[in-house]
Amino acid sequence: MKRREFIAALGGAAAMWPVAARGQQATMPVIGFLGATSPGPYAAIVDAVRQGLKESGYVEGQNLAIEFRWANNQLADCRLWRRT
Repeated sequence: MKRREFIAALGGAAAMWPVAARGQQATMPVIGFLGATSPGPYAAIVDAVRQGLKESGYVEGQNLAIEFRWANNQLADCRLWRRT
């Protein structure tokens, strides 16, 4: 291999390395929280879960995501919950 070919190959590999490294990053874990009512009654539980996760080394927004969904007492309007 000639010197110029070697330098060109080395430069191409160096240019592609950040792209390959970015594709191998781990995804952030996501916890889903479903509540039948509004968030108010669950405030103490949510705080306790966050504290427990923090003690285990997980911090929301840094290495963990938590997705909240609230039904706001509207489960009766959902077709899946109605008896036919």
